[in-house]
Amino acid sequence: MLILRLLAACSACLYSFGALAQTTETPLAKLSLELNAVQDVGEACRLTFLVNNQSGSAIDEAVFETVIFNADGGVVTLSLFDFRDLPMDRPRVRQFDLPGMACAAVGRALINGASSCVINGSQSDICQSALSLSSRIDVELLG
Repeated sequence: MLILRLLAACSACLYSFGALAQTTETPLAKLSLELNAVQDVGEACRLTFLVNNQSGSAIDEAVFETVIFNADGGVVTLSLFDFRDLPMDRPRVRQFDLPGMACAAVGRALINGASSCVINGSQSDICQSALSLSSRIDVELLG
């Protein structure tokens, strides 16, 4: 009988410890990339991105291989978008022009991967592993 009581008490302690551990976990590192707007500028379509680096580290350089698809799903261009430095916990806006393309023709954008991601002078995988994508507009952003 005493052993059963001790086991029940130990089980309750372990359950409480597990619940406490779950509530004190740190949030996952995240690098959020939002396609915020598209705008025709002259003979180009300008893509505007909002980036928020909550990865836990300042990113010295972030370059993403980006594929643009037309409204019919065909690949229009594959480019390297240089998002430059991304300070930790400070939002940044970056713009990229697609020459010779009207925004109405843009169907979706694909972040194909990080071509370069530098933290403290060394390549890092945080631009891949912590990347979170969204779009505020009708143009879908995939990854």
